[in-house]
Amino acid sequence: MVSGSPLIMKRISVCIATYRRPDRLHQVLVDMTQQSLTPDQVVVVDNDASASARPVVEQCRAMGTPFTLDYDVQPEPSIATTRNRTVQLASGDWLAFIDDDERAPKDWLQKLVNAADTFQADGVLAPVEPQVPDTAPTWIRRGRFYDFPHQADGAVMPLNRMRFGNVLLGAQRVRALPGPFDSTLGLAAGEDVDMLVRLAHSGARIVWYDQAPVFEPVEAHRLSLRWLLLRALSGGQGFARYTIKGGFGPINRLATCVFFIRAGGQLVMALCLTVIALPFGRHRAAAWLIKASANIGKLTILIGWRYEAYGRASSSG
Repeated sequence: MVSGSPLIMKRISVCIATYRRPDRLHQVLVDMTQQSLTPDQVVVVDNDASASARPVVEQCRAMGTPFTLDYDVQPEPSIATTRNRTVQLASGDWLAFIDDDERAPKDWLQKLVNAADTFQADGVLAPVEPQVPDTAPTWIRRGRFYDFPHQADGAVMPLNRMRFGNVLLGAQRVRALPGPFDSTLGLAAGEDVDMLVRLAHSGARIVWYDQAPVFEPVEAHRLSLRWLLLRALSGGQGFARYTIKGGFGPINRLATCVFFIRAGGQLVMALCLTVIALPFGRHRAAAWLIKASANIGKLTILIGWRYEAYGRASSSG
């Protein structure tokens, strides 16, 4: 992008919601100071009522930052409400969202802005590349369980492939949405996908750009089958909930019945394939068991149970 591009003349705010990750937060704030395209503002909203992130922010301020660094505490346990507060405090024309456990290369923000300009987009989604430690169990490293599907550069994002963690969005469109994150999903997963899908329904053009990754070192407590199963269950619940309320498109009673019948069939098939795959490697069996867990998540919607992925017992995950 040339320096005179209309987009680069706009103010950019980076929004970070955090909860008890002071070391990781410090690293991502340092990454922001080293961006080739300096943001105008970085907003940190702490979801810990004890304000555990405040010393990190104050340390960064004392060292000096090339942007305005704003900090606030949102004490209610809720990822949605915390993210809403970052939007409220952000003054930029564009909002970049990055998680508190991610690392951003020096050209990260520049590349997101370039992509929005090149593809005339209202939003850009880019990869979050997992970094699994060498000390992780072999079956986890072989299984690539933390990877997410990629798209072609400039491709308009399918509604059912939306994801958060590395996003640039036009602030005007975001602020026009109620919330913009749905506070009723504050302890469950899915408030981010819900917001992006509503943004797309409002007419926003949201594209994928593969060349602006951030990197996520996978934490030790996530290197377990239990964590992977719970993540899949939560994702299955969110997908089913959003599907049957018409978030991905109109759906009638017959289509709803077919959806749950298919989920039941896929559950049985995945469980059978888990057993069949076990002699061929634990990672293969785990992959099918994870698919089974996702379908269990879909079916639990029928009994009204909701797994709270961001409940305080699991909030560090």
